[in-house]
Amino acid sequence: MFKKILIANRGEIALRIIRACREMGIQTVAVHSTADANAMAVRLADESVCIGPAPSRESYLNIPAILTAATVTGAEAIHPGYGFLSENEQFARMVEEHGFVFIGPKPEHIATMGDKVMAKKTVKALGLPVVPGSEGALESVEEGLAFAKEAGYPVLIKAASGGGGKGMKVVRSPEEFQEAYSTARSEAKANFGDDTVYVEKYLEKPRHIEIQVFGDTHGNAIHLGERDCSTQRRHQKLVEEAPSPVLSAEERDQIGSLAAEVIRKMGYRGAGTIEFLYENGQFFFMEMNTRIQVEHPVTEMITGIDLIAEQIRVAAGEPLSVNKDRIHLRGHAIEIRINAEDPDTFMPSPGTITQFHAPGGLGVRFDSAIYGGYRIPPYYDSMVGKLIVHGRNRDECIRRLRRAITETVVEGVKTTLPLQLWISEQPEFTSGEYNIHWLEKKLAER
Repeated sequence: MFKKILIANRGEIALRIIRACREMGIQTVAVHSTADANAMAVRLADESVCIGPAPSRESYLNIPAILTAATVTGAEAIHPGYGFLSENEQFARMVEEHGFVFIGPKPEHIATMGDKVMAKKTVKALGLPVVPGSEGALESVEEGLAFAKEAGYPVLIKAASGGGGKGMKVVRSPEEFQEAYSTARSEAKANFGDDTVYVEKYLEKPRHIEIQVFGDTHGNAIHLGERDCSTQRRHQKLVEEAPSPVLSAEERDQIGSLAAEVIRKMGYRGAGTIEFLYENGQFFFMEMNTRIQVEHPVTEMITGIDLIAEQIRVAAGEPLSVNKDRIHLRGHAIEIRINAEDPDTFMPSPGTITQFHAPGGLGVRFDSAIYGGYRIPPYYDSMVGKLIVHGRNRDECIRRLRRAITETVVEGVKTTLPLQLWISEQPEFTSGEYNIHWLEKKLAER
């Protein structure tokens, strides 16, 4: 097992990794920008190294600085968390070339799954159902129009290297295609440095269902059930729950076993999430994230398995600590994301937290790196915390969520807590009868 791990990230995920390492008896190194000098992860890590000024490109995306920090501190492995360099093939490769262990998948798997066109081809060949779409990247508007005519409108133009809804345009008629194609390519180029796009059939009322998978270097592969991430705004997840209120045990076992078999065939190492759109009893592969997810705690709550510790063990060459026969899903869990944003306009709200009180009680978990007096910097993602609750069933879980939200105090900045309380009280949410478009339509009616 590793003696020292460097954490190439910040915020709540950096703190989450530190906690897992401490329980495993592993020393930690926190890297940070000048803006994060007083961050909780920096305070709690065994060592810390400043790797650059506030802008991400000069610090958390600065590969030479991160590798240098790992060298001078004697770290043996690097955990990338999520975001930043977590799905960067070049970074993963350079980590291994410099003699460190990358706590994540093989670089070639990051590359394959990071290209959505290649990912779709790969999993289709391995047996996963996919949304009908172009065979590869669109070479022209005419090619896209031909597919749309055959498949029927609406269709969705998507960036091959994209994520978070950027480079993604819904087209409902031939007249809209040219402009949507050009806009999607421009957005893809601006956000990902790659203007490659493809087209697929657009599903009108799907659920967003993702399967947590794990593989090791001994040929073992498992799934840990699903998460329902259908409560979204502009393709950004706001609420996640497990298990999904719409899947049967048979459907869960079927798609989970299929996903686990795919990563076993791939020889995949570590944690991953295979994401699907689900509509009318059918699953369609959407993408695979080759990292730990923001919403991993809901899976931890219903399985009792520490996913970060499992990542570390697998990276160290150990076999998975559990097999499918020992995985039992218990109760229900819901996670809400708390962003430092105006809950009405969604404008970022950086600033100093004047008062902070975390909720508590049975079945309540609060993952955050904020504290009273902490200044939220304006340079990074606005998510400042995650509230996760667990109950014996979904109804109890929702009641516990509402209680925990009302206990939470974050003053000095605006947060999305009032919005999350409102979501939890909507009849469509409490009944579980919602889809990926529900929240945006509901917000438009407010």
